[in-house]
Amino acid sequence: MIISASRRTDIPALYPEWFMNRLRERRVMVPNPYNRKKISSIRLSPDTVDCIVFWTKNPEPMMPYLKEIDKMGYQYCFQMTITDYEDDLEPGVPCTEESIATFLLLSEMIGPERIDWRFDPILLSEKYTADYHAEKFEIMCQWLHKATERCVISFIDAYREARYPELEQEEIEEIAGRLSEIAKKYRLPLYTCAEKTDLSRYGIGHGACIDKERIKNIIGYKLDVKRDNGQRPQCRCAQSIDIGIYDTCINGCKYCYATGTQESVRRKHEQHDPESPLLVGHLKGDEIIAEKKLHSNMDYQISLFDLPEMSLNF
Repeated sequence: MIISASRRTDIPALYPEWFMNRLRERRVMVPNPYNRKKISSIRLSPDTVDCIVFWTKNPEPMMPYLKEIDKMGYQYCFQMTITDYEDDLEPGVPCTEESIATFLLLSEMIGPERIDWRFDPILLSEKYTADYHAEKFEIMCQWLHKATERCVISFIDAYREARYPELEQEEIEEIAGRLSEIAKKYRLPLYTCAEKTDLSRYGIGHGACIDKERIKNIIGYKLDVKRDNGQRPQCRCAQSIDIGIYDTCINGCKYCYATGTQESVRRKHEQHDPESPLLVGHLKGDEIIAEKKLHSNMDYQISLFDLPEMSLNF
C-alpha cells in the first residue's frame, strides 16, 4: 500500500512528531471524514507500506527524522509546494526564499528523483497577474531545475465559498504557454495535476502526483495498484491510504480546499496529542474500530524488459 501524508493537512510541517510515533508503534487510526465514530485501524510496517508520499509546504520539521525513517526500512518521496504568493494568501507558510533553500537542502539529502516541485494552485488577481507568475516562475526555475526531475502545476478550483474564481480557458492557455517556454529553457518537465484541459501542445502532460512508475524507480519494484477512484475524475494518482484529517492545517492559505473556518482548525489543532493514535484527540470509547486489511502491492515478477542489457556470448 501507499501511504499519503497527506492531501488533507500538512503533516511534515505541523505533525512530524506524531507521524514518527505512528511509525515507531506501527499503527495509526484514521476516522472517517464524515463520521468520527467510524475509525480505520491501519498497521504500518515496512513489509506492507510500499512508499510514503509526503505533501507539504514546509518539510523542514520532518527532515531531522528522515535518517530514522531510512533505518526503519520505509521508502518515501515528497510533493513540496512552492508558490509565488505572499502573506496575504499564505500567512503561515515560509517565504519563497526560505522554501527554495529548504527544497535545495532536501533534494541534496534524498535526491532530486524523490522530490517534486509543485507550483500550484495558480490563481489570478489584481496583484497576482500572468506577468507576475511568469516572472517569479523563471526565478524559481533558475534555482530549482537541477534539484528536481519535474514540476507540477494546477489552476485554482472553486471549492465551497471560494474567494477566487476559476480561470477562463484563454487564461489557462496563456499562462501554460508562458510557463512552458520558461521550463523548456531549464529542461524542466511540466505536468498538470487533475486538470481537464489538454495542454500537450505546450509540452505539458497530464501528471499523476502519486505516480506508480516514479515510485517503481524509487523502490525498485513495480506496483500492482490501480487508479484511485476516490479522487476527482481528472486525478490520475494511484490508490493510496490518506492518514490526515481535514480542518487541521493552521497554515491559513486563503485558497485551501482542506480547511473550513479558522475556528474549527484552531479547535482541532488544540486537541492534537503527539502520543495519540489519532491525529486529533483521543478515543472516547464509543467508536467502531475496524482493522483495515492491507498488504504490499509490490510485483516481484521480473519481465524480460526489466532485465539489464546483457551481451550473450556463445
